[in-house]
Order: sequence, then C-alpha cells, then structure tokens
Amino acid sequence: MGLMFHSGLGEFEGLLLVEDSESRINSAIHMFFMRFDIVVIWIDSQLQVVDVKIARKGHPFYLPAVPSKYTLEIHPDRFFDFRIGDILSFNDI
Repeated sequence: MGLMFHSGLGEFEGLLLVEDSESRINSAIHMFFMRFDIVVIWIDSQLQVVDVKIARKGHPFYLPAVPSKYTLEIHPDRFFDFRIGDILSFNDI
C-alpha cells in the first residue's frame, strides 16, 4: 500500500520498498490516492543510486530509467541529497 492515504512525511522519514530482483516494471510506483509529492530514489542491488525523480501527486506513475531492486520514497526537500551514482548503505533498518 505504500504511502497512499497518508497525510505527509517528515523531512527525515521515508519508505523503503524491496523487490526480489532488479526490475524496471516491478520497481515502478503509482501516485494514485497520494496527497503529497515525494522524491523517489531507485537503487540497484549493489546499493548504487540509478535514478532520482520528484513524483508529483497528480501524475499517474513513475518508472526508473534502469532496473532497480530498492525504491526509497522520501520527503521532497531531500531531492538534492541524492545523485545518480551515489553508493548508499542501510543501517539500523
């Protein structure tokens, strides 16, 4: 269900979605029933950022440019914190 029907995100809150394998289709998101914009960061299995987009609440869906395993949805103010090619690590999830 993701962030549908939520009223918003705090600046340092987010949702991490994990797929079984890398895929463009399975990593796609939709914005139906979303009440706010988000930043979407797609990450491959080596934890490298492969795409970053601002997802607008009125737009139906978003697809990463290349296959990804992880989809991180965060507050729009964090858009400039992530770049394609960044290597991430997940701690204390």
